[in-house]
Amino acid sequence: MLAASVAALALLSTQAAEAKGCIKGAIVGGVAGHYAGHHGVLGAAAGCLYGRHRAKEQERQQQQQGQVNGRGRT
Repeated sequence: MLAASVAALALLSTQAAEAKGCIKGAIVGGVAGHYAGHHGVLGAAAGCLYGRHRAKEQERQQQQQGQVNGRGRT
């Protein structure tokens, strides 16, 4: 039930492009926060932020690799 409410909150508070990293991070962070002292909401918020950060970093890396490969370099 906690994971479902966190996922619903994450969907409502983020844009579609950012939702993937946020939802995954919020679920993991919510569960970890719950078991680390009943701070599920705080863990979900932190997990969402971290998930969005990781998703953006991975997207930047893919774009950079695409640019390098597009110029004929490997």
